[in-house]
Amino acid sequence: MTRLATAAELAAAVAAPRFLLFKHSTRCPISAAAFEEWQAWQRAHPDAPTAWIDVIEQRDLVRTFAAKCGVRHESPQALLFVDGKVAWHASHGEITAEALQSAFAAQ
Repeated sequence: MTRLATAAELAAAVAAPRFLLFKHSTRCPISAAAFEEWQAWQRAHPDAPTAWIDVIEQRDLVRTFAAKCGVRHESPQALLFVDGKVAWHASHGEITAEALQSAFAAQ
């Protein structure tokens, strides 16, 4: 699992043709459940471009990034970027392996 920690890493990741970002709070049980769903999806799609970011440790980065991409910050949150723009996003209980697969396959 790739973990992003810097603005440069995040910018490079979302600039890819397709990229799925998972924003995770290591202190939240709802985020833990969503993180498990993301991990299950990732295991089923090991070549898919995806990574996660810790919203506690990288608080300023995720808030600045949310303003730049135009999607209100939530945690947990999954965002699918296509050519650098948000094409889909979900939060909390909406994040399931099936939802991630549907969103990724649709783009």
